Amino acid sequence: MTAAPLSRLAAPGPDTPGLLAAASPRIAVLGDALLDGWWHGSTRRLCREAPAPVVELDDQRAAPGGAANTALNAARLGARVSFWGIVGDDREGVRLRELLSAGGIDCENLIDAEGATTTTKSRVLAGDQIIVRVDSIADAPPPAARQALAGRIEAALDDIDAVIICDYGIGVLDGAVREALTETLQPGGADSADSASRRGPLVIVDAHEPERWHDLHPDLVTPNEQEARRMLDAGQSGGVPLAAGRSDGRAGFMHDHREHLLAASGAGCVVVTMDADGTVALPGPGFPLDDEHRTWARPVTEKQASGAGDTFVAALGVGLAAGLPAAAALNLAQSAADVAVHCPGTAVCSTADLEAYLSGLACEVVDLDLLEHRVRQYRAEGKRIVLTNGCFDVLHRGHTRLLEQARQLGDVLIVAINDDASARRLKGPGRPINPAADRAAVLAALGGVDHVTIFASDTAVEVVQRLRPDVYAKGGDHSAETLAERPAVEAYGGTVLILDYVPDHSTTEVVERIRGSQTALVPAHLAEQGGQ
Repeated sequence: MTAAPLSRLAAPGPDTPGLLAAASPRIAVLGDALLDGWWHGSTRRLCREAPAPVVELDDQRAAPGGAANTALNAARLGARVSFWGIVGDDREGVRLRELLSAGGIDCENLIDAEGATTTTKSRVLAGDQIIVRVDSIADAPPPAARQALAGRIEAALDDIDAVIICDYGIGVLDGAVREALTETLQPGGADSADSASRRGPLVIVDAHEPERWHDLHPDLVTPNEQEARRMLDAGQSGGVPLAAGRSDGRAGFMHDHREHLLAASGAGCVVVTMDADGTVALPGPGFPLDDEHRTWARPVTEKQASGAGDTFVAALGVGLAAGLPAAAALNLAQSAADVAVHCPGTAVCSTADLEAYLSGLACEVVDLDLLEHRVRQYRAEGKRIVLTNGCFDVLHRGHTRLLEQARQLGDVLIVAINDDASARRLKGPGRPINPAADRAAVLAALGGVDHVTIFASDTAVEVVQRLRPDVYAKGGDHSAETLAERPAVEAYGGTVLILDYVPDHSTTEVVERIRGSQTALVPAHLAEQGGQ
């Protein structure tokens, strides 16, 4: 892989997009390309033939879709991209080639199959509402076209830093092409059966059926939640039982079935994308990630965005190929996907888009890796960093008083909150009342809070050790002598401060008052029956 000027970074910051462009990794994207259509218009009446709206078109646009969209995203993020695939020799195929070439992508290995058609997916919109999507799905490419593509693979991938395989079931990667990829990109050594021994480019597989690429032993696979569950269902039918006890939440479910997902995919790491819930990366032995890694999305209600998953995969590939540590590359990919879901149409994230997004992460919920990088920047600017932490389950006057006082102690206030599992361990069953994402969002909306991060342990010792705040502040219901974080703060010369305590304002007391009020509202005859 490319020697990376980015390897010194623990997490992406506002300067990362420019550094990605400077690294300019070489990426080959292979797979199922299609042409997306976006037809915009307005509607004021129904047609006579049926109760359907008449859309008067104002604008028609085309964009690369599927694997072609992944390639365009990688190019916009600073990579030197070559695209490998098969399209028909129809006008849609010509248009797709034009769009890719205009995006700076090498299309020398994009094969025109004589007599074949190019898959298209066109959306018709009236105002901001998608009325209908019209798909034209091509038949599997002719064997001769696949053979021609397979014949080009071995020699041409020698000088590539990363290969992204996008298999959406259209058929470009079947037969001779998959055989050539497996033979060329298999990990080194005749008896090797894992990606850790791979020689050559990084390999990422984004496929509807990742298990079809098991024998390739890719470095990463990126199924969405539905695709991951299908892998597990297939394993169950083959005699692999699913875990009986499952962790809470979608990410917890994937955690419980980590070994099955790794075994089914043959990959070094399985990154499950969960739309509004971000992603969870499940590394296997030898993959350069200490433990599973979560990213957190910024969901929107936008219904027009398409292809944010392509953006995620492209940014992940570019980040890793440029030398970012795995955790930082995952965070970068999530940021790029966040940019994409805020854009109408087929999503593309450029280095400029990503730089603007990262620069704007002021009062936002951020990953600890990214926050560590931002704190280094603040410290270089001579700013005084203040950290406080807690569950902050039901925000009340005691919390706001603590935050107001803490903010006055420095230039930047960071609030670290316990995730749901650790809050439950600390507070007991029935807690937290509000999930971590909601608690973090409320805190991030407060004017005095600069950053919010979520941690999984029972104490904030690791957060303290990584951020090294000038001041570590806690509320008056604590004492400095009993704080688990105190030795970590004092080890680097920081200050521990205990702030005022507001009596009768704890979350437990608030919750008890709420529950008492609810009980008082239950009629006596129902209360005697258990409130049922």
